[in-house]
Amino acid sequence: MICVANVDDIIEDCAKGLEVNNFYLIAVKKDSQVYLYWNRCPHLGTPLEWEEDRFLDNAGELIQCSTHGALFRIETGQCVAGPCQGQYLQSVPFTIVDGLVMVEDHLLRAPQPL
Repeated sequence: MICVANVDDIIEDCAKGLEVNNFYLIAVKKDSQVYLYWNRCPHLGTPLEWEEDRFLDNAGELIQCSTHGALFRIETGQCVAGPCQGQYLQSVPFTIVDGLVMVEDHLLRAPQPL
C-alpha cells in the first residue's frame, strides 16, 4: 500500500490534487467522506483543475473540468453536464488507515485506466 494523502490535509468541501510516482489524482472531502479519482476528464483525458487544487465549481457542489466545463457529482464521479454527460470519472479504490489514504501499490505502477 502507498500513502497518497493524510485525511486531515484534505479540507472539508474542497478538493486536493495529488501526485504520486507521476500519477495524478484528485481527492475531495464532502460531509467528512473522502472520494478519490484519477485527475483526468473522461472526454479528452485532460487534467481537471484550472488552478492548483481548484477542481470544484463556484458553489463547491460539483467537480468541474477546466477544459470544457463538464460537471461531475462528487459522490459518484458521474458527469451531469458537458460533452461527456453520462460518463464517469474513474474512481481509485483506497482505504483509510490511521488517518492516511492508502492505495494499492500496483495502481500507481501500471498505466492509468482510460
